[in-house]
This record gives sequence, C-alpha cells and structure tokens, in this order.
Amino acid sequence: MIDKALLEHLESYLTPKRLERFNYVINQRTKHFTVATEDVYQLHNTSAVIRSCDVFGIQEVNIVEEVNSKRIDREIAMGAQKWVDLNRYHSVKECIADVKRKGYQIVATTPHTDDCELHDFDVTKKSCFFFGRETEGLSQEVLDQADVFLKIPMSGFTESLNISVSAAIILQHVTTKLKKTDIDWGLTEDEKLEKRLDWCTKTIKSHDKIIERFYNK
Repeated sequence: MIDKALLEHLESYLTPKRLERFNYVINQRTKHFTVATEDVYQLHNTSAVIRSCDVFGIQEVNIVEEVNSKRIDREIAMGAQKWVDLNRYHSVKECIADVKRKGYQIVATTPHTDDCELHDFDVTKKSCFFFGRETEGLSQEVLDQADVFLKIPMSGFTESLNISVSAAIILQHVTTKLKKTDIDWGLTEDEKLEKRLDWCTKTIKSHDKIIERFYNK
C-alpha cells in the first residue's frame, strides 16, 4: 500500500506546474495496450518506440533481448524511460507467456498479411503490439502465437516502415480510437498512486533523505 501522507509530502516539493502536469499525464495513461519489441538491433529504434509509448500514454513497454542485449539510449529516449515501465525479457517465449498471463492478446505487426488493417482493428480487446527486428521482422514464435496480424495500409513502392514509425502510427490510431469508447481504459486508483510516488522519487533530488526525515520526525 502506498503511504498517502508520504506521497502528499513529496508532492509538496514539486512546483505547481509540475504537479499539474503529473496529474494530467497520469489520467491519460493506460495499460489496456502495451508494446513489445523483439531483439531490435538498432538501439535508437527501441528508444524511439519507448518515447512514442510515453507520448501516447502507454505505461508499459516489453523489451525482448534474446539476441541483442543493449543499454537503452538515454539521449534518443529523451528521458521517456523515467515515465514508462520497462519489462525486460531474455526470451520471446518468456515475454509472450507474461503478457498472456496479464490478459493481453498477441498482435503481430507485419505488412505481409491481410488479416486486419489498422482502421479495422478492434480496440476493445487488451492488446500487446509486437514489433520485430529491422531486417528479419518478427520471429516465427511470435507469428505462431499471434491472435491478430495487424497491417498498416501503404500505397507506395516501399513494403515496410521503420519500426519506430510503425509504432507511432499504430499507437496514435488505437489510443485515439480507444478514448472515444466507453471502456475503462485508465490506470486503477492504486496504480495511479504508485506512479505518482515513483515519478516523485525520479524527479526530486535527495528524495531518499526527505523520506528518511519524514519517518523520523
């Protein structure tokens, strides 16, 4: 349980503008959708996907590092890794099992099937959007486990988009559509309290000393 008195004390150290921003952003956050990247080789692509998740209110990002294990590029992510939750996995099998346990359907984003185009996607279902490697695309394991194959309609000679561009297009579309429904897509009250405390500790310098003084007063 979050200590609400402690949270209120920490929030008193925030400027009114920062506190207002926190409250606005947290009410736009959702776990109805999540994203998974599978062994993305170019570090800036994973970082850009994280940034898009923050921009469009996706609270959790799942990163599979079965082959390519690299540090998240702080400069490209523009600090977005502070505001979203990163779940890291050593295998795609582990990632799929975890997101399924959380109730998500597996959505394989690929230009090579005609199963579902973006404008027809059903936003009412909890979904994890999987994005694959730059050259090889998604692994066969993801394709075999997929509940839906999602395609962005394209009219040019190029057959595919960069994964960070694809993620931004898909997330902008599905989150906009989701917010026009009656679905309770926001974080729970407990989740909001948890994130408020988390963001405070990531924002306030010497927060550990402030917390220590709070409990020892």
